[in-house]
Amino acid sequence: MNRRQLISIVTVIAIGAVLGGLILTLDETASSTPTDTARHTSEGKDKPEAKGSKGQPEPQKELRGPKGGKLFVTDGFGVEITIFEKGVPPQFRLYLYENGKPLPPSAANVTITLSRLGTSVQVFKFKPEADYLIGDQIVEEPHSFDVAIAAERKGKVFRWGYSQVEARVEMPDEMLKSIGVEIHTAGPATIKPALKLPGEIIFNEHTIVQVVPRLPGIVMAVYGHHGQQVKKGEVLAVIESQMLAELRSQYRVARKRLGLAQTTFEREKRLWEEKISAKQDYLTAQELLNEAEIAVDLAAVKLRSLGVRPDSRSGENLARYEIQAPISGLITAKAIALGETLKEDTNIYTIADVSTVWAAITAYPKDLAVVKVGQKAVVKATALDVEGEGAVTYITTLIGGQTRTATARVELDNKVGRWRPGMFVNAELATEEISVPVAIAADAIQTIRDWTVAFGRYGKYFEARLLELGRSDGRMIEVIKGLSAGEQYAAGNSFAIKAELGKSGARHDH
Repeated sequence: MNRRQLISIVTVIAIGAVLGGLILTLDETASSTPTDTARHTSEGKDKPEAKGSKGQPEPQKELRGPKGGKLFVTDGFGVEITIFEKGVPPQFRLYLYENGKPLPPSAANVTITLSRLGTSVQVFKFKPEADYLIGDQIVEEPHSFDVAIAAERKGKVFRWGYSQVEARVEMPDEMLKSIGVEIHTAGPATIKPALKLPGEIIFNEHTIVQVVPRLPGIVMAVYGHHGQQVKKGEVLAVIESQMLAELRSQYRVARKRLGLAQTTFEREKRLWEEKISAKQDYLTAQELLNEAEIAVDLAAVKLRSLGVRPDSRSGENLARYEIQAPISGLITAKAIALGETLKEDTNIYTIADVSTVWAAITAYPKDLAVVKVGQKAVVKATALDVEGEGAVTYITTLIGGQTRTATARVELDNKVGRWRPGMFVNAELATEEISVPVAIAADAIQTIRDWTVAFGRYGKYFEARLLELGRSDGRMIEVIKGLSAGEQYAAGNSFAIKAELGKSGARHDH
């Protein structure tokens, strides 16, 4: 073996040794596992978790405990945090471990400090129960918060922390403008609750007229028909009546007698004044004149009561009788036919003046204490875009035997003819005005899972806030719990935030 071959062999052996050392070092590093991938030092926190582009923590490996919760371990001592909510409101339950083995819940004192966007810090104290520690407060939804854990065992304090994000989305101002989301501020408001009741449009019973001939006769012409709009004085039908012919004849005879009596009276008066005839003849002529005048007046009254002019035109058919509409309105019923013989009291037409109508509102017994005469009401048609305002004019004193309800009438102006009898409506009756400390716009309310929420705004983030709601007037709604006065929230097209939240894939993580 020459010198050059020897040098090559030594070089290969040296390189192999170096590579072997590197491989062993890498294997040792990969096989070594830290005692707690999610742990912090025994005094003080680790560096904060890195935030993603949407404010969400970057994915990282977490330790999970036997109960499925987050496990934090330092120097062999560990705390597992769970949120239990099966059959009870959400509550913290903590389990203690040492060197992987369970400890009794009394083995350490633990405090959790919980911080949410826009709210004050919440401190949880714990007491032993069964094999765990249970928190003294409810963990309100959504479970989106920063958690600081402090545990004291055998004189040593352990601190950990983590962040959890839920029902939160980042939306800059430019995006809000583009999707039309409005920002309002929760605060005091005056709520005007409205009682909403169903009803139906009916005719105003005070303006319904029954038309009768008032004279017997034979129908010669029919002009008015069911559903037709007519004006006052318009001819509905024509009949020929023998009785009318007799009345007109009596009037004519009375007029002629009046003329004769007037001539006789004037002659007797002149003769008496000239001392030619006796005064008795003059007084007799005066009495006959008075009787003739009364007879004419009586005949004229009979004709006028039938809607007939006493002075008939030359050549007029004395038996012709025109039945005229007594009011302007809608013909709602008709019972007359050509050639029919009518009696004077037969109901041949029903006409309703529809310039005003009634909304017959169904009032349930529980609402009768609220519904009052004179109360303002807004009436809206259920099938058409028709709305009107009126006042309650009457409430029935009796409750229906079958429906077990009363009826309240609201009078509506209908000169334009928008309301049609038979239309179904809803009536909103204004009740007392109520001042509340916190209220928000009704269009801010959204539903996520089984939660009723509004989206509070905190910097560039929106986060769902579970609400307990009170009274509402359809425009504003009282907030009993969930938002405080002065907090900003999304109103007007707030559904766009819910849609964006769905895109972000926010999860319900315990």
